[in-house]
Amino acid sequence: MKKYTIDKNGYYGEFGGAFVPDKLKPCIEELQNSYREIIDSSSFRKEYMTLLRDYVGRPSPLYHAERLSAKYGAKIYLKREDLNHTGAHKINNAVGQALLAKRMGKKRIIAETGAGQHGVATATVCALMGLECVIYMGQVDVERQFVNVQKMEMLGARVVAATSGNMTLKDAVNEALDEWSSNPDSYYLLGSAVGPHPYPDMVARLQSVISEEIKAQLREKEGRDYPDYLVACVGGGSNAAGTIYHYLDDSRVGIVLAEAGGKGVETGMSAATLTVGVPAVLHGSKTVVMLDENGDVAEPYSISAGLDYPGVGPLYAYMAQQKRAVTYAITDDEALAAAFELARTEGIIPAIESSHALGALSKMSLKKDDIVVLTISGRGDKDMDTFIEYKKASAM
Repeated sequence: MKKYTIDKNGYYGEFGGAFVPDKLKPCIEELQNSYREIIDSSSFRKEYMTLLRDYVGRPSPLYHAERLSAKYGAKIYLKREDLNHTGAHKINNAVGQALLAKRMGKKRIIAETGAGQHGVATATVCALMGLECVIYMGQVDVERQFVNVQKMEMLGARVVAATSGNMTLKDAVNEALDEWSSNPDSYYLLGSAVGPHPYPDMVARLQSVISEEIKAQLREKEGRDYPDYLVACVGGGSNAAGTIYHYLDDSRVGIVLAEAGGKGVETGMSAATLTVGVPAVLHGSKTVVMLDENGDVAEPYSISAGLDYPGVGPLYAYMAQQKRAVTYAITDDEALAAAFELARTEGIIPAIESSHALGALSKMSLKKDDIVVLTISGRGDKDMDTFIEYKKASAM
């Protein structure tokens, strides 16, 4: 049976690894040498799980969406990560990495954010644990997710606008990594399953509480611990990593990934990395990357700040290569329509990132007995201005 978990050198097949400049190597090696020993320890697990229960509010519900199920002709469950404290799955990883940082003796946290949910989660746990916090966010995202900027600042974080490149998530990561190399006594709390080893594996392990809960909840609701399909949006891929972690090697479970099709893959205005990307190194790992005609990293486009990234986690590059997952590029319009559909059929307003996963349902060939678990990675409060503009435009 093919294995999709990481190997001892930090690779998923040919993808992964740690390609970093010399000045970052000591930081990465320190993390590589300590993360498993710490996060696998019984004392860490106890503290981590206690915070997830009492502070984050886990387990998140697995909700049977009856009206959505009736529309798509299958039994659809929604994994409600939007109900976590701070409104998204990002808090699971932030709590875990902040605990790790403290155990490594770090007192200052650096992070990046796109849609702002990872930034809010990081600022939240830094406030909780008394850690200094600096968050890099693309200038474009600062403007389109300003409510989240205000939350971060209220929580005591310093938000630095990244003004390089197209001033979105890619550039926030670049500038955060650059600061880390100049401040090795700090800890870089990366929010997605990207970057140099051990980040893709570490983020997946900390988010795997999602699939751990899905197994237990399905056993209670359906008498079996696996679905026929798992559906999640993927940019860097942290919510998807958590959703699929305990099912990666289970061939009974189909995995569906929804990435940002933007204005259409054929227009060149997308962030559909798995659809159009090629193998390359980005932000310290070998993965698939969107490149332009000159071989440089292309500027991605998505209405979703959290999916607006020209790469993807190395796990997904390997899964796509091995055909372990089916990928759909969901356009802006398809995602927005799916958000309104969920709001009006189930009374749930999803984040635009999660709306891409919802947009995949209409592209799947489902049978009435199929059990589908779709992760609602975050709530749509931060995206209300975008939803309102879409509604106005649709009415014209």
